[in-house]
Amino acid sequence: MGAKPMIIGLIRHGLTDWNALGRIQGQSDIPLNDEGRMQAKMLGDRLLQETYRWDYCITSNLSRAVETGTIIAGILGIPLLEPDSRIRERAYGQVEGLTAGERESKWGKDWSRLDLGQESDQELQCRALAFLEDLSAKYPDRNVLIVSHGGFLAQLYNALYKDKYTERIGNLSLTILEKLDKEWNPLLYNCSRHILQNQH
Repeated sequence: MGAKPMIIGLIRHGLTDWNALGRIQGQSDIPLNDEGRMQAKMLGDRLLQETYRWDYCITSNLSRAVETGTIIAGILGIPLLEPDSRIRERAYGQVEGLTAGERESKWGKDWSRLDLGQESDQELQCRALAFLEDLSAKYPDRNVLIVSHGGFLAQLYNALYKDKYTERIGNLSLTILEKLDKEWNPLLYNCSRHILQNQH
């Protein structure tokens, strides 16, 4: 019987006021709002009912991810590991804090192609893959929850699966990957069932 495969659960943090307003957060440290805290609780409650058993939770070092992870780890009764700055959101430079309308009126529709101090896809993918490699070397037979950010997770999935997954990553959505040999095999992608069930 071989070693049990490693499983990771990738979670986007809960809603913030800037998310609600459509402002790009990047590495600006915006806290969760009350709805975001409720979303984290919904996912924690869901994970408690499911068959996967999680060993640890690790978050980015931005407070919206830390608070999301703290709520979920508290519900599951698992240790929260030291935050890791490599799973922070993309740095967006001059664009942080602006809505789509504001970005376009300043720089036009193709603002994302301009050099406005934002991190490139390649830089983001590099740190995402380095983090995954370190994590799987350290906890090869554990199940680890990772709380990160929408832009970061989109680039991680891009690095792993090219253009197979392109849908927007929802707040508190859950993706589960299983490591088989060197491949990360998706078992669940961008699932927000726990939030949809609770919307009346």
